[in-house]
Parts: sequence; C-alpha cells; structure tokens
Amino acid sequence: MMLTASSSTKEVRTNRRKFLKASGLAAVASKGLGAAANALGVNPAARTGSGGARVTVVMDEPAGQINRNVLGQFAEHLGACVYGGMWVGPKSSIPNTDGLRNDTIAALKRIHAPIIRWPGGCFADLYHWRDGIGPRSKRPTTWNLWWGREEPNSFGTDEYMEYCRLCGASPYICVNVGSGSVREAIDWMEYCNSSHSTTIAQERLANGHAAPYNVTYWSIGNENWGCGGAFTPENYADHYARYVNYLSRAAGGAKVEFVACGNEAGDWNQRFFEALLRRPAGRGILRTVRQLSIHHYFHDGAAVNFSDQGYYSLLAQVGFLEDVLRRVIGAVDEFREPNALAPGIALDEWGVWHPVPGQGPEALLQPNTLRDALLAATTLNSLCNFGSRVSMACIAQVFNVLQCMAFTRGARMVLTPTYYVFDLFHPHMGATALRTVVESSSYEVKEGHQHVARKYLSASASLDESRKRACLTLVNQHLTDAFDVEIELAAGAAVAGATVRQLTSASVRDQNTFDHPNGVVATDPKRVSVTGRRFTQTLPAHSLQSLLLELE
Repeated sequence: MMLTASSSTKEVRTNRRKFLKASGLAAVASKGLGAAANALGVNPAARTGSGGARVTVVMDEPAGQINRNVLGQFAEHLGACVYGGMWVGPKSSIPNTDGLRNDTIAALKRIHAPIIRWPGGCFADLYHWRDGIGPRSKRPTTWNLWWGREEPNSFGTDEYMEYCRLCGASPYICVNVGSGSVREAIDWMEYCNSSHSTTIAQERLANGHAAPYNVTYWSIGNENWGCGGAFTPENYADHYARYVNYLSRAAGGAKVEFVACGNEAGDWNQRFFEALLRRPAGRGILRTVRQLSIHHYFHDGAAVNFSDQGYYSLLAQVGFLEDVLRRVIGAVDEFREPNALAPGIALDEWGVWHPVPGQGPEALLQPNTLRDALLAATTLNSLCNFGSRVSMACIAQVFNVLQCMAFTRGARMVLTPTYYVFDLFHPHMGATALRTVVESSSYEVKEGHQHVARKYLSASASLDESRKRACLTLVNQHLTDAFDVEIELAAGAAVAGATVRQLTSASVRDQNTFDHPNGVVATDPKRVSVTGRRFTQTLPAHSLQSLLLELE
C-alpha cells in the first residue's frame, strides 16, 4: 500500500518514539570463553576451580545462520593492497595468472574467503569504472585524491572478477555515489550482469568475457556521511532511492542485494530510514535495503611497543563494537514491517588501525602482532554470536594495508597472525549459531571516567547438522594465566571425538616478518580424545583454539 505524506509522517514519529524506547533491547547471545595449562591437552571432566572457567553450549537454542560473508575481505586502491598484493602484471617475474598474483590467490582460497569488497573505501566514490576496462595500454592514468598516488587502472572490473573467481570469493561492488551518476551505475551493472546483446554487454564480450558475472552484492556508496560526499542522512536517502529505483530495474530478474550506507554514530540510521518512509512508496524503497553498512576501527597507540594495559584496553574495545551493533539492530528492527525479514548488518570495514602514514605506495602498512590476531578472534566470536543479524563483515584490508592477511615484497609473501585466525574460524561459515553461556574472571579497563569489566574468556559455537559436527572457538585473553575451561553441551547430541587447532606465541607482541615469517602460526589439527556432554579443555595464556566436535 502506498503511504500518503501524512500517514508516513505519523509512522516516522511512532518509529522514532519506539526506537528511543527500545534501541538497547536488541540483545544477542553470549560473549567470551577460554581454557588453561599446557598446550592442546584435554583433561577428564572436572569442576571449575579458582583458575578455571566454564562455557555452556545450548544446543537447542539456535541464533540463526552465521553468514559465510562474515569472514569477508576488503580491497581498496590504497598503498600496496591491489598493486603488489593482487596485481603484478602479466610480464612480471612473480608467478601470476594473466597478471593476478598466484600466491595471494592461493592464500585466500585456503581460508575459503567468501567475499571481497572493492574498489573502496573512500576511493570508491572517486572511481569511474570505465577507466579500468579495455586494453590496458589505452587506460588512463588518474590521480588518487584520497591516498595520494597515481592510479594506472591496470586492475579494473574484469581483473577483479577474475581474481574473485580464482580464489572462490563472491564479488561485492561499491558504487560511486559521491562523484558518479545513476547512469554510470546502471551501465556498470549492465556490463557485469547483462545477458542481452546490448552495446555494453558486447563490450564485455570484446574484452574477453562472454558470460555475465552475475554480481549479487552492490553497495550504494561508501561512508556517504564523510568522504563519500558529506551528505546528511536525508540527502543520502534521496540519492539511495534514485540509484536503487533504476538499478532494481537494470537487475531484471537477477538476484541482487543492495547495501545502504549506515553509520555507527549518532542518529544517522534512524533519520535515513525516516527519510525513505517520507517518500512516495516509501515502504517499497525501504524493502530494497537488504543490508545496512557500518564501519568500525579499533585504535590504541603503538602497534608493537604497547604496554600491558594497552593490550587489555585494545581488546576491551570489542565491547563498544557489541554495543554499536545492538543499537544498529535496534534501529533496523524499529523500521521493518511485521514478520518481514530484517536487513542484515554489514560491518564491511573493520579492524585495527595503528598510527602509520596514510599516503603513498606504502600507505597504512602496519605491523600485525598476536595482539591484533586475538582482537580479530574476539571480534569474530562476537559477530558469530549475533547469528543471522550480522550478514557480512569485511576486514580492512586484504593485503599490505591495516590489519591485512599477508604482506608482499617482490616475490615474497608473509602471512600475518590475523590470517591464521580466519583459517581457524572458517568452520563456522554457513553453520547455525548456538547460544553460549560463559563464566570467567574479568579484567578491568578505564574508559573516560568509567571502569569497564570484560571477561578474559571469549567464545562462540556453531552447529553443522549436515556434517554432524559443532565448532567451538575459544579465546583466552589473559596475558599470563592459562585456564581450565569446563565445557558442557546442553540439551543436544553428545561428543564422539574432536580435533583442535591453536594460535599463540611466547609474547603478544610477536609478529611475522620477512626475516622471521613463521613467528606466529596456527598448529595443524590434533586429535583429542573426548566423549560425552562435558569435558575440560586447557587453553594457554593469550591464545585462540578452534575445536571441531564430532557429534553422535
């Protein structure tokens, strides 16, 4: 039913009152968990002692499917992320497939990277896709205003699609709203997805790609409250409505999902939804928002030479992100129709941002320590505990920038500690999130004038019924102490056996470098002998474990 201006205004006011009353009520399952003593040992069932912890996995309380895309990646034309990390050119001595770097493709394939967001980031709202197609010798060289470097445009749409295909990831395109046009976006979708014999589809054929790419995920701009155009929520709602009005038609019968630009701060999300509702057929436009994008970066001083307090204060920031996600889910829920599927939350930029230079060929190149990896693991545990409410998460960025998966230098590649976190978490992909209840001692940090307590132990659990297995990921954030964690599977199948993998090192300041590439690596799967519904797992200090539990 089409809303009149007066009826939509009443609905807006009602929604605002409901949001202010209930925005904090979108709670999720649980948070942390952990374990103790020697490396990968499993002990007989025992009571939790003074140095122990407990986690209960409630097998009959699902929290929805963990979307595969929660373990997503993000690539922007910035520093050496694309040029050097993904693209070396077909004439390079570095092993490549038509210019696409083989070792980084293999690395992403190994961790089952589900999705890669591209071309930005701030760069997206300056990027004109036609600059990156056709013969490379004829592509223009442009200036990257945001990141202070020349852009050769050697890596464009076709190269990106092929990179995704080779590593098995879905493409996720961020459309230029800030400096682009609706016509440009329509043409880009036609180039990517059209099976008609149009001039643009024939252009794709002439560039060597007969079949459509069938891109599902389309973000309507990036950070349009900031570098993407400095819009108000109301301005952005007008742009979003115009873009989606035409892109929905351009998609034809193909499956596409539109991601709207949200904001973790202030009342942007509510004002954006309200502005959509005030439009003619506002509810229809609102239904096109299948995902709402927010970004979150963690900051806390030095990348390597941090204090012990700095270690804890960085990890504690995961609690702030959890609060943000609850608020955003609350806003989304207040504007969805009864019984309708709520838009997912797309955390499509996240990670640790240490103080490093932001421009030039080595822009945002930062060390990656075990502390960063444990932060990533604790964050992913939280995202898994939100179940189906978080539909996507793309860590920033995939190579050589911020909290990346790998560093490249010439022909060499070094995997980071964070890479191994994604390797240990991939069994959660597509499985059903299970509620976990965690009991653990806590640490305390000061935030402003307040003291915030966080559990040392973080956990998430999932069930893969088709494989008759559960995955349990445990993070012990304690700097010095191990924990014996009593694990109980409540109201469900018992355990018939298990394997475990672990990530830790002597110090949380340890990292992988080109001189020492294997300082922090995950162990191979180790068989452990556990049966029944209760057992005790030992988790060393500052470690991550991933348990695959075979169910009877």
